[in-house]
Amino acid sequence: MGTVSFLLIVVVVTALAFDFTNGFHDTANSMATSIATGALRPRVAVLVAGVLNLAGAFLSTAVAKTISGGIVDDAKVSLVMVFAGLVGALMWNLLTWLAGLPSSSSHALFGGLIGAVWVGAGGSAVQFGVIVEKIVIPAVLSPLVACVVAVLATYLAYVITRRSGPDRARRGFRRGQVGSASLVALAHGTNDAQKTMGVITLALISAGVLAHNSAPPWWVVLSAGLAIALGTYAGGWRIIRTMGKGLTDIEAPQGFAAETSATAVILASSHMGFPLSTTQVCTGSILGSGLGRRMAEVRWGIAGRIALAWLFTLPAAAAMGGAAAWIAGRGILGVALVAAAAAAAAAGFWALSRRRPVTPENVNEPHARLPEQVQQTAA
Repeated sequence: MGTVSFLLIVVVVTALAFDFTNGFHDTANSMATSIATGALRPRVAVLVAGVLNLAGAFLSTAVAKTISGGIVDDAKVSLVMVFAGLVGALMWNLLTWLAGLPSSSSHALFGGLIGAVWVGAGGSAVQFGVIVEKIVIPAVLSPLVACVVAVLATYLAYVITRRSGPDRARRGFRRGQVGSASLVALAHGTNDAQKTMGVITLALISAGVLAHNSAPPWWVVLSAGLAIALGTYAGGWRIIRTMGKGLTDIEAPQGFAAETSATAVILASSHMGFPLSTTQVCTGSILGSGLGRRMAEVRWGIAGRIALAWLFTLPAAAAMGGAAAWIAGRGILGVALVAAAAAAAAAGFWALSRRRPVTPENVNEPHARLPEQVQQTAA
């Protein structure tokens, strides 16, 4: 087996590992509110989300094409750079998962790739105009748009059902949440699974297997969909608790409004080829659902920590991707060193998470325990 073939296999495996972490990191996007309101049992929720993430992966490839031929010049990208970018993204995903913070897997991936390509090929290989247009601007606008839409949807949900008995309305919205949460999961698969498809396609182009500007082959679509679906089923309970119990106390009408608002924004962006962060959209919609209900408490301290994680995701992942590219660029030994360090770090993160595990049994514990958990885990 030649060096290029070996590196290509390493990149594909690393990409699918990142896709798996994307799945459990982002399960909260579609199911946190339904689990918090009791509309779906935790294990049923993640199973439904996993199946629909897989189905969503087959609906479109517009976002994948943006990744593989948009944010960086694919003619200047090597397999080592793609590998290093994936390592940077994967490490940031695991770090924020450990802290229970719903950061953006998408921006971690973009940051890792940008940092690795910048170090490996220079700034001219990074398409900064496309990054601003299709990543930075949507990153700023999408959570705001989702928040505003969710405020209006939540207000209307309570106004429309105010003559109904509270128990009857609650039961109706819980049933509705089964459908709305499923739509978010489908939309998530449509948007997020494509990002790994785009990275693998970029690697295949870099290795000369595909022509420039090629679409993802069918096996790439299938493997990326399966990886994110399996990761989704794994749960990501730490982040589910943050989004379901941390930002605000969610009632069924709020959950339904938040999920439908997020679905509309995500599907619209996927249709236009914008690889936005589903995490930011869903967090914005949950925040909006809290603002849209009278007397609802919004925990701005937790919202502030989440916002800080969003702010640091792109540069932190870029720094990690750049460092990995500098080491891996020294040859096969450098690639092996980066891979070994990443595997050791992942094992360490998992071991630390076992100190205070979050499971389907305790995911709906009162939010008051969350700051203590985050602080002790991060320490």
